[in-house]
Amino acid sequence: MDVRNRDGDSIDPVPFLVCTAMAVLLLFSLGPLYGLAYGLPVWAGLAVSTVGTVAVSAVAYHRLVWTAPPPWVQISPQLRFQRLIYIGVAFAVLLVAVSAPLAL
Repeated sequence: MDVRNRDGDSIDPVPFLVCTAMAVLLLFSLGPLYGLAYGLPVWAGLAVSTVGTVAVSAVAYHRLVWTAPPPWVQISPQLRFQRLIYIGVAFAVLLVAVSAPLAL
């Protein structure tokens, strides 16, 4: 599959596919359960999961496909690791924020 960014350079679509697949798995496995815990019906939890999946997919497409740098642009390992740490911290904060009301 030949995927191109906004400049017409060929890029690797695998990071986008992995990110979108993980979002689908997480949101559809946890979304309805959290919805039930908050008192929402199952259809509302599924609707929220669908909206979340579409939003994550749109952001992932923009970041990982549309504005992706061409393969010959090298990003330093330090910057990649720093981004990975930021994503991990943001994910941990998101999990605590979603789980905190359930504990109260």
